Amino acid sequence: MAVQILIVTGDAAESLEVLYPYQRLREEGYEVHIAAPSVKKLRFVVHDFEDGFDTYTEKPGYTWPADVAFADVDPERYAALVIPGGRAPEYLRNDPEVRRILTAFTEADKPVAQICHGPLITAAAGGLTDRRVTAYPALELDMKAAGAAFEDAETVVDGTLVSARAWPDHPRWMREFLTVLRSKAPSA
Repeated sequence: MAVQILIVTGDAAESLEVLYPYQRLREEGYEVHIAAPSVKKLRFVVHDFEDGFDTYTEKPGYTWPADVAFADVDPERYAALVIPGGRAPEYLRNDPEVRRILTAFTEADKPVAQICHGPLITAAAGGLTDRRVTAYPALELDMKAAGAAFEDAETVVDGTLVSARAWPDHPRWMREFLTVLRSKAPSA
């Protein structure tokens, strides 16, 4: 049986930040499940960096089915967790079930990959205290308020927590996460 990885996400997640790790982890031989508030077709978005804008722009992205509802997730089944960014983390951090899931992973010291706005969920679950992280640069104050040391770097590895700023950092983020993941839970 393949080692299972969980992605927690929802509507308005950044398409690339969900689908890149989903496909990359499957390519490595892991079984990947997508968890969301409910089992339904999720609607992702595309964030882009365009000249003349002070921040990213947002356009409709791909749709993708969720495999499992947060309430039905048994964290013990999964070897690692991926938290994509986009706008989804802004509302998902308020969901007690997603905080339950994240707390189980951090307390068990299982690998967690977070990117862009994903660390908002980790912060809401109290999982950033005394940790080193990166995130979308506009979240620096949020990360510091959560007790983390913020670094504006392509990828930051702090034990089993691997974070990145946004989708342009995917190659290094996944290389670093796979290094941590292989040491804790090699694929079958």
